[in-house]
Amino acid sequence: MGIGRNKISWTLFILCLCDWTAAQISFSVSEEADKGTVVGSLAKTLNVNVRDLETRNLNIVSGYSKKYFDANLKTGDFYVNERIDREELCPNTAKCTMNLELILTDPMVHHRIEVLIVDLNDNAPTFVEKLYSLNISELSPTGEHFLLPLAIDADMGSHSVKTYRLSPNEYFSLDVQSSGEHSVSAELVLLKALDREKQAVVKLNLTAVDGGKPAKTGSLNINVNVLDANDNTPSFSNTLYKARVDEDAPTGSVVIQLSATDLDEGDNAKVIYSFVKRGNFNPADVFSINGESGEITVKNNLDYEAQSAYEFHVQARDQGPLPRSTNVKLLVEVADVNDNAPVIAVTSLMNPVKEDAEIGSVVALVTVTDRDGGKNGQTKCKISGSVPFKLKSNYKNYYSLVVDGHLDRERLSSYNVMITAADEGNPPLSSTDVITVHVSDVNDNPPSFLEHVINIYVKENSPVGALIYTITAVDPDVGENARVTYSLDGGSTHISEASVVNINSETGDIISLQSFNYEEIKTFQFKVQATDSGVPPLSSNVTVNVLVLDENDNSPAILPPYSEHGSVNSESIPYSAEAGYFVAKIRAVDADSGYNALLSYHLSEPRGNNLFRIGTSSGEIRTKRRMSDNDLKSHPLVVLVCDNGEPSLSATVSIEVVVVENTADIQTQFRHVPIKEESFSDLNLYLLIAIVSVSVIFLLSLITLMAVKCHRTDGTFSRYSAPMITTHPDGSWSYSKSTQQYDVCFSSDTLKSDVVVFPAPFPPADGDLISINGGDTFTRTQTLPNKEKVSYS
Repeated sequence: MGIGRNKISWTLFILCLCDWTAAQISFSVSEEADKGTVVGSLAKTLNVNVRDLETRNLNIVSGYSKKYFDANLKTGDFYVNERIDREELCPNTAKCTMNLELILTDPMVHHRIEVLIVDLNDNAPTFVEKLYSLNISELSPTGEHFLLPLAIDADMGSHSVKTYRLSPNEYFSLDVQSSGEHSVSAELVLLKALDREKQAVVKLNLTAVDGGKPAKTGSLNINVNVLDANDNTPSFSNTLYKARVDEDAPTGSVVIQLSATDLDEGDNAKVIYSFVKRGNFNPADVFSINGESGEITVKNNLDYEAQSAYEFHVQARDQGPLPRSTNVKLLVEVADVNDNAPVIAVTSLMNPVKEDAEIGSVVALVTVTDRDGGKNGQTKCKISGSVPFKLKSNYKNYYSLVVDGHLDRERLSSYNVMITAADEGNPPLSSTDVITVHVSDVNDNPPSFLEHVINIYVKENSPVGALIYTITAVDPDVGENARVTYSLDGGSTHISEASVVNINSETGDIISLQSFNYEEIKTFQFKVQATDSGVPPLSSNVTVNVLVLDENDNSPAILPPYSEHGSVNSESIPYSAEAGYFVAKIRAVDADSGYNALLSYHLSEPRGNNLFRIGTSSGEIRTKRRMSDNDLKSHPLVVLVCDNGEPSLSATVSIEVVVVENTADIQTQFRHVPIKEESFSDLNLYLLIAIVSVSVIFLLSLITLMAVKCHRTDGTFSRYSAPMITTHPDGSWSYSKSTQQYDVCFSSDTLKSDVVVFPAPFPPADGDLISINGGDTFTRTQTLPNKEKVSYS
């Protein structure tokens, strides 16, 4: 096809529709245009820089089976992509248009493109009949008209059949009739009386000419058979009849009653009615005609949307030996009824939708069509239910489904958007369509820990590489956004966390890198960071407190001036010593803490010697009775010091007590002035005042130290109980607080008092109770961190 023939004309018409998203662009292009033919420039039309077309994701959407048009993102041209056949796209339609949708993002711009397909004269007129025979009586008067076959041209408008030509002859001329927007028809007009005896058959050639430039033609051979017949033809009262019938009219409904008259008599005046088939339309397929009465009724279903009018001819023929006939044109208009519900078509543009999509983001294009006409074809569209979406009208029955609220995938991952379209017929018809909009995840949730502070209890001497805790963080996102990795985030107290623990980045397992010694470190702190794999990644921290639990791994140690087992220590007492006389005080310490450092003293004497006793908690050795003449002068004693751990560890010290007659010979570390227990001297009063003063000062200092330590640790262990002071019957005091417990022991009947402080294992606040009865035995009840109650006695 030549370049001149394929000349492309385009026009632009932009229709502003109440907001920035809607406009219409109109182009026109000839059918059969070559692939690649430029229809117009989208860049100039939209007033957009050519380089922006690709960055703004130019997208052309159509509902056709082929992609007839496309856009060149480098040049901005709108070009033909597939062969266009107007007769295939728009058969029997005067105007052929193709509708497309154009979408630009950032910002979102929506245009409707209407392309007018210009018809080319690429089809010649044709006749259905190969040969047409016409019987005409020789008695037919001049001027009589005879209907000829109708030529068919697939082209429309100016390229359709415009006129007919008849081959030169002496008997007939051609009467060409134009019915406006309807087809052009031709009739033979008898110019000269026929004479069968002179010429029985007249051969003619009918040529149909269309309006193309150059014009195309089609021809039909006509044989006119000259017959002898009656001399009057039937006649109708009108040359054109019109009728109107509803498209839902049932079969058998009367359309019109036709009547023709014949001036002859008998069979020559008896008229029979029939349809005239012309072209590719046979009226008998749709209507029925009563041959005798001329009544026309509905035969098959009518459809206004398929064909709104029927134009055909009815023939009236008499029954003479040489029948004569006439014909009349009948135009049947089909009235529309509301028998078609709206049809909803959805084109998805962004599914799934990101949960952080901005309000106004286009999700899909919705098109509503109704095949009915007038008000029956006018529709309204709305969304049913409460969803964060709305319909925005673009152009006529074109809508955009846009985001109208906040989306949160963690709350709801998909929405079923029900769209209802209803026409304005009476009664109205409606249809619904459900669009499932999926919400895709974005990384908007950091990992979270179940606790703000995690306390881990680890026994001392645990093996290196032992799993001490598995930390877990959860992320409500999905996929990579929810995949959590763990790492140490510093913030440890006193030590480097990298030297003592390690964490598995995938599982969160915390592994010890060294064996802990409670006597060296009782607690330390570090932070664990959980980071997801989103872009950008989000993270959160949790503080981890590692609390080392004491094990009984240290034996008691005897303090000077006495030595442990292996050497003998000597003490002297006077023979006149009364019961309760102070002999010696054994002092021992244990490097452990709590009950593992709570010491008890036990005395072993030779058999038969029941002269001494020892304070179980104080370690003071005293006489149980006065000396007798049967008692030995030297008494070897073995003192066993045991801790309260499991299993219990112990130490021993040997003391030889020598009985002397003269008190001047007594040389001990602790001078003893015999006093009766029931007497109360000035010395005891001064001693008591001094002890109380020292104890008050010590307690105040201890409380101040605890307050400073709690303040520095930001109240990490504030959940433990308040300090508690317990007085024992033997005169010792116990002091306990949240992180430490101290036992202060002294004797009320010695010239010198020793203060021994025992640190308790961490944490004692879950409940420790020690009671010491008058018999120097003690009972302990302990509540462990796992809330199990254990009792020792």
